[in-house]
Amino acid sequence: MNDYLTIEEVKAMFGCIAEMVIENESWLTQIDSQIGDGDHGIGMTIGFKAVQKQLPQLYVTSVNALFKEVGMVLLDAMGGASGVIFGTMFISGYGATPQKKYLDLDTLGKMFERSLKLIKSRGQAKLGDKTMIDSFEPAVIQLVKSAQTGASLCEGMSCAAKAAKGGMEASKMLQAEKGRASSYGMQSVGLPDPGAVSVSLIFQAMDSFLKSRRESINENDI
Repeated sequence: MNDYLTIEEVKAMFGCIAEMVIENESWLTQIDSQIGDGDHGIGMTIGFKAVQKQLPQLYVTSVNALFKEVGMVLLDAMGGASGVIFGTMFISGYGATPQKKYLDLDTLGKMFERSLKLIKSRGQAKLGDKTMIDSFEPAVIQLVKSAQTGASLCEGMSCAAKAAKGGMEASKMLQAEKGRASSYGMQSVGLPDPGAVSVSLIFQAMDSFLKSRRESINENDI
C-alpha cells in the first residue's frame, strides 16, 4: 500500500471531515452557547457545507493547492474570526513544502506546522489560553514527531488524532484567556473550547478516513 494520498483521495478525506463537522453542529452550538456567541456550530456547518459543494469543482495540480482552496472556501463562507482561523488552518501551509501531487506524513506535518505558527502569531494565542491551539498544537507536534521517526501516514495520524482529543479534553479545565469566552472568567471552566472541539473532530475524521482506506486496501489484497 502506498504511504500517501493522491489528490482525489485527499478530496475524499475532506468530504469525510465535512460530514464529521456537520454531524456535530448541535454539540458545537451547545458548547458555544454557554461560553461564546452560540454560533460556532452554525458557522462551521456553513463552512463545510460550502466545502462539500465546491470539492467536485476544485481542479488542482497539487495537494498544497487543494488545502489552500478548501481554506479559501471556509474563509469566504464562514466569515468572522472562525472563518479566518479555520481558513488559515488550511491556507497557510501552501508554501511550507514544494508543490506535491501526493500527501505524505512529512508534507502534512510541515503544512500544519506552518499554519499553527501563523495562527498563533495572528491571534496572539498560546497553549493554555483555551482556544483551538490547545487541540491543534499537540496534534501538529505528533505529526512532526511521527514523520521524523519514520511512522506511516496512518500511524502518524492516529497519534495526532489522540493528541488533538487529549488537548480538547484538557481545555475543559482551563479558564479562557482569549475571545468571547474570556468574558466568562471562571464560568468557562468545565467546558471544552468550541474551536478545540472542531479541531479534534477534523483530526478524528482524517484518522477515520485513513483507517477505512487501509482496511479497504487490505480486504482487496486478500
